[in-house]
Amino acid sequence: MELTIVGCSGSLSGPRSPASSYLITAPYRGSTFRLVVDLGAGSLGSLYGLINPAEVDAIAISHLHPDHCIDLCAFHVASRYAPDGPWKPVDLYGPPGTPQRISRAYDPSADSAEPEDLTSTFSFQAWQSVQQIGPFTINTAVMAHPVPTYGMRIATDDAVLAYSADTGPSSALLELARDADLLLCESAFVGDDNPADLHLTGRQAAEHASAAGVGKLMITHVPPWHRPETVLAEARPYFDGPVDLARRGVTVSVAG
Repeated sequence: MELTIVGCSGSLSGPRSPASSYLITAPYRGSTFRLVVDLGAGSLGSLYGLINPAEVDAIAISHLHPDHCIDLCAFHVASRYAPDGPWKPVDLYGPPGTPQRISRAYDPSADSAEPEDLTSTFSFQAWQSVQQIGPFTINTAVMAHPVPTYGMRIATDDAVLAYSADTGPSSALLELARDADLLLCESAFVGDDNPADLHLTGRQAAEHASAAGVGKLMITHVPPWHRPETVLAEARPYFDGPVDLARRGVTVSVAG
């Protein structure tokens, strides 16, 4: 399994990166399966720098805040109007209400009484507690965030990647990340100024990684008003394993 950072800026796109989006690939039936996890503001353009988005096999959306889902609208535009379009519908996994949310966001006409029909672009699938998506077995759990938000445990036969999505401190995240090879964990706050059930600090991300016994920790979702290096420095004393920052365009191997 390989993880490529498409976008890692928290809450909005930033000067170094688009908002949250991650490309996860693994061998599957003689080819490569391409799963995109989240598609936040500006991330589709970044994805074009890595692959042709027409080659995406499935999309998984953790929650319906714009910094994690709004470029589904851009994906729909590309699917319809790119020279190699129309693309075949892609499986889209997301929280309840995903089709309605994206239809409202995309709706191109102020005169339209009906929301945009996106079924030519997406085959909508509601999250289950566990599902098979190509080579990936994905377990989900609801995180501590103001809207329904699904953390993910993405496993192949030889690797486990845990993704926190957006969350405050959460026992569900601990179980989801238990013994994972890599925890991709949000860290949107610095220090002690951290409202409940919203986001994690660097220290809290590291404490979750330590308690869950993960192999490596990767910090992501740092907003533009914080220096990522500050968050990284806050995390390092609280986790004994390797800790790194998610950086746009970086690919890492996830292996047991």
